Amino acid sequence: MWLSRQLRSAQGTAGLPAADLGVTTICGESAGVLARGEVRNLPVMGPGGFAWKPDNGAAALLIRGGTGAEECCVAGVEDPEGKNLEPGELLIHSNGASIRLNNNGEIHLSGRLYINGEEYQAPVIGE
Repeated sequence: MWLSRQLRSAQGTAGLPAADLGVTTICGESAGVLARGEVRNLPVMGPGGFAWKPDNGAAALLIRGGTGAEECCVAGVEDPEGKNLEPGELLIHSNGASIRLNNNGEIHLSGRLYINGEEYQAPVIGE
């Protein structure tokens, strides 16, 4: 009995799960997510070292916390493009640019590369 009450209270109020998949409705410094109702003015969190803003209409992970699950944040977005990553590989992407770190040590860049504010021009071999 005690354990079942603890599990119910961990879900939050009205049986809301601690995490839910939703769709972003507002992007910016704070986000809005539609998941069993819309929640607005949410902080956007990413894994260490990553800063991002989800696009409107992106699938996003909504995490609830605090007493009664009244505190929420948007913690991640689903990769709609299915990049076929192997376990341990990393892809950082936005519209038009990406960095992919492969398990074999390769780094794949897509987009225009800038170094210290200057666009990188690859040297032409043979000149």
